[in-house]
Amino acid sequence: VQLQASGGGLVQAGGSLRLSCAASGTIFSINAMTWYRQPPGKRREPVATITSDGSTNYADAVKGRFTISKDNAKNTVYLRMNSLKPEDTAVYYCLGEIRVSATDPPYNTWGQGTLVTVSS
Repeated sequence: VQLQASGGGLVQAGGSLRLSCAASGTIFSINAMTWYRQPPGKRREPVATITSDGSTNYADAVKGRFTISKDNAKNTVYLRMNSLKPEDTAVYYCLGEIRVSATDPPYNTWGQGTLVTVSS
């Protein structure tokens, strides 16, 4: 299974971006998908999670500005980021908790990062 993240770029403060993370390969089910970010010189931190039943959870820093969603048919999760701030500048990664069969336990797999730069 591979996760392919895309959609990063340079945006001015107050602007918006939408990130995508597409899972490919042999996928039986996706238990959850989480977006993480790693600001320059800092640790990677969780941003938003969506579970198989559609439940969502957000970091306090992005609540009300970011929205996570998914398209089950495409095995793709999105992160809509509005009202972006310079402090949102980071490399954004997606993490999938994925099962490849009904009998295998879920395992975690990371996508490559996509850089988001917010200018002031």
